[in-house]
Amino acid sequence: MNRDDVIDELDRAAADFRALVLTAGDVDLGHRSNGTRWTNRQLLFHMLFGYQIVFVLRPLVWVFAHAPRAWSRGFARGLNTMTRPFHVVNYLGSLGGGRLLGRRGMTWVFDWITTRLHTSVRHADDRALSRGMHFPTGWDPYFTDYMTFLDIYHYGTQHYDHHRAQLTLPATSAR
Repeated sequence: MNRDDVIDELDRAAADFRALVLTAGDVDLGHRSNGTRWTNRQLLFHMLFGYQIVFVLRPLVWVFAHAPRAWSRGFARGLNTMTRPFHVVNYLGSLGGGRLLGRRGMTWVFDWITTRLHTSVRHADDRALSRGMHFPTGWDPYFTDYMTFLDIYHYGTQHYDHHRAQLTLPATSAR
């Protein structure tokens, strides 16, 4: 995974998300997704939320990337003790997020975030992209023990692609 791959992933996900949200019918958005307890609308919001996490993590990673590794290791260990409450909040937040933002709001936020992530990764130097921190591996199957900035940017798309496969929208079969 390199900078150009991450930029391409962000561009692809943004275009795909916009198409999914704007072409899905209201009835389709209300259908259950495959393998989750969410509807398609709720799962789409959760997919957006994955990129929101990446956006919010950047300053935290920057701080820990400049601190001794033991600090981020301890922090990740502490976060792992709160895995269950994290999953509850993660689940509940997606229940209403898609309704609260609506189609236009979700696409606007998705575009806003991915544009900023795109700009950030494009302007970062290689040394900065190779810095990282330890992560709470219990929080997400795509979190690894130690992740660089480049890994974190890539994580957003891993999360997106994983959940995209669970959508039951008619447009998902066209990919």
